[in-house]
Amino acid sequence: MKEFSYVIKDAEGIHARPAGELVKLAKSFAPTTITISKGVKSGNATKIFAVMGLGAKQGETVTFRIEGEGEEAAAAELEKFMSENL
Repeated sequence: MKEFSYVIKDAEGIHARPAGELVKLAKSFAPTTITISKGVKSGNATKIFAVMGLGAKQGETVTFRIEGEGEEAAAAELEKFMSENL
């Protein structure tokens, strides 16, 4: 299992466009399980409603937990995506 946290830097937080791209990226690592959480809320990062439902705003921390085959590559790509887009 790999896990990392990221502080949202985008002034709009996690909004529709990057959330959609994040979900698409997470799906590309199937069957790896990718969970995104903020505080007590968590959900499957391959589901747009789970990602948007976190309501992550600028300055808040989201945590990714990646489990399964290819978790190293998935974690690296997700960290890169977050730093470039959010």
